[in-house]
Amino acid sequence: MKVDISMWHKAITIMPRLNKQEWDRLDPVAKWLVATRSAAIVMSFTSASIAGLLALRDAHFTLWVWVVLTFGLVMAHATNNLLNDYVDFTRGIDEGNYFRDQYGPQPLELGLMTKRALLGYAALNGLLAAAAGVGLAIYRGGWTLPLMGIGMFFVLFYTFPLKYIGLGELTTFLVWGPLMIGGGYYVLSGTWNWNVVIASVPYGLAVAATLFGKHIDKLKLDKDKGVHTLPAIIGERPARYTAVVLIALQYAVVLYLIAIRFFTPVMLVVGLALPYFVKQVLPMYRHPRPEERPENYPEDAWPLWFVATGFVHARRFGLLFLLGLVIDTVLQRWIL
Repeated sequence: MKVDISMWHKAITIMPRLNKQEWDRLDPVAKWLVATRSAAIVMSFTSASIAGLLALRDAHFTLWVWVVLTFGLVMAHATNNLLNDYVDFTRGIDEGNYFRDQYGPQPLELGLMTKRALLGYAALNGLLAAAAGVGLAIYRGGWTLPLMGIGMFFVLFYTFPLKYIGLGELTTFLVWGPLMIGGGYYVLSGTWNWNVVIASVPYGLAVAATLFGKHIDKLKLDKDKGVHTLPAIIGERPARYTAVVLIALQYAVVLYLIAIRFFTPVMLVVGLALPYFVKQVLPMYRHPRPEERPENYPEDAWPLWFVATGFVHARRFGLLFLLGLVIDTVLQRWIL
């Protein structure tokens, strides 16, 4: 079995489409990266990095603690993605070339893995995540174990019932914002900092807005399958406007944190993502998703529409947020 580094990179940057023969040729690492949707797991690494930089800025950073924290968060996210596919498959949600199959391989629906194999993957990832969490709880104590318990609740119950009752979008905001960043800072520092929690809001909103786009794209399919996401509950047009507000709030919160001097003005670098928001996101979200792929729209991106644009913006905003935070940390920790 040949190790394919290029597939590792591809799986981290996009969600590759492949068939059973291509799957069988993959090495174990590549299979894990594809099955767990590692392109989305990058979001957990980003949240952990934000927590680490904020702790470093306040002289609370310990490398091994951050590594264990990041590993645990990544494994927990991988577990959630696997369980998501398992539950949706067993409930018949992904049957019949459902939207999930069209933006990346659903291991069970496409016959790439058996249910037993997928549950084995999920169990291993879950045990590794739990081991990291228990180790950190023993080291840090305090609220670490309760925070871990909250995270486990979301991992186990996001797919069902939270996603089915309009709480999935709120869950993603809480997990990738306050829980991962605010909680991660707590594990690293031993203190709960409400300004750090506020600083977690922009990236938490970025993740939630991306999920909003995904759920708008498949709103009709979700309704037919009885999946009551928030866009399915409030309607397509209000959902589009809500997603735009969530993205705009990302910039507003950064400005607030600069105004109270929690951040230095260097964090204005996130404004470099604004042209994409204005020129791409806003025009797209002003109109319903087309029923058919427009001629000038990339064939390999369809049927992704709002989620594709939202994901690009979230990635740009997240990278710029990290860049600004690196410079902000250097300034506040060693220069100012």
